[in-house]
Amino acid sequence: MSVVYKKLTSKIIFNDRLAYKNKGVALITVMLIVAIVAILATQMSSRLILQMQRSTNIALNQQAYWYAMGAESFSRRVLMDVFKKEPDSTNLSQAWAQGENSFPVTDGTITGEVTDLQACFNLNALRELGKQRKTPRTERKISRSKLKKAPAKISSDRDRKSVSNSAIKEMFTRLLTGLSVEGVDSFEAEYMTNALVDWLDNDDVITSAGGAEDSDYAAKAFPYLAANNYLSSVNELRVVEHFSVPVINALKRYACVLPNTNLLAINVNTITNENALLLKAILGISLADAQQVITARDKKGFENIEDFFNLPELRQVKISPELKQYLVVDSGYFQFKVKASFNNSYFSLISILKVTDDTNVNVISRTIGS
Repeated sequence: MSVVYKKLTSKIIFNDRLAYKNKGVALITVMLIVAIVAILATQMSSRLILQMQRSTNIALNQQAYWYAMGAESFSRRVLMDVFKKEPDSTNLSQAWAQGENSFPVTDGTITGEVTDLQACFNLNALRELGKQRKTPRTERKISRSKLKKAPAKISSDRDRKSVSNSAIKEMFTRLLTGLSVEGVDSFEAEYMTNALVDWLDNDDVITSAGGAEDSDYAAKAFPYLAANNYLSSVNELRVVEHFSVPVINALKRYACVLPNTNLLAINVNTITNENALLLKAILGISLADAQQVITARDKKGFENIEDFFNLPELRQVKISPELKQYLVVDSGYFQFKVKASFNNSYFSLISILKVTDDTNVNVISRTIGS
């Protein structure tokens, strides 16, 4: 009897211990499930909040984008109004040349500025299209009010007066030398000019000393080929042989890029004293004379280019007819920079505008970002 009792007692104790252990396992399992559900809920909430914030940011940025596009349309309208009144002259007294302006809008601001892209040296002017090149006169016939007087059909790259780019190369070399960048003398400036000519031309033949073509770029640690086409940005000079960052940064003040054209037509009415070095490089005169010429200019500039060359400061200077053709008193290319903000969201845009006639201003290029 005692033996049976002991066995029953042992069995009951064992079952109690087993039940106790099972309760512990069940509790741990429940706690794990609760923890997993909490983690999933937290992740889902975080993703939901992130998606909502992302949607809000997109909406705010989209509004800033439309503010910028509205400012671009406004700048086009200003240019059209100006050229309707003064079709044959572009000068700094006109409404577009008011510098940077900011306008308050609902929950934000719009800051914009229009600048003349023919008050700088077009780097693409160094590109020769075979034996033909686009001249300022031909381009202006297409781009401004003289369109009515131009031939009914003008080919994009043909039927143009043949002009050597040797004069343009000399101008650009003088401009590089005048930057006063350490290590850039006349020889280095000539090398940079020749390298840029090779980068722009449509062949793989090195033009002169300092030039570089596919074989030179392909031999680099990270090889690439010459573009053999127009530049799209001044920053593209970073991949052209001989050009350094200090030179590019100094050159940005005087140089620009007109998309898909080798036009070089410097507007003497919109060059400022700060950019007198450009006029010095074009005419081959001293910097002091260039500044004096700009100072002698009337507020509304010159009505025609002959008035410019009749200035007393230029009468004693021998300027060849070939150089004279690169100076004009009206412009057909402009740059519009705008930064729009809306509820701490920002949008920056750089547009290049082309005046095709006195009633139409087209956007030929847009760059998003500063």
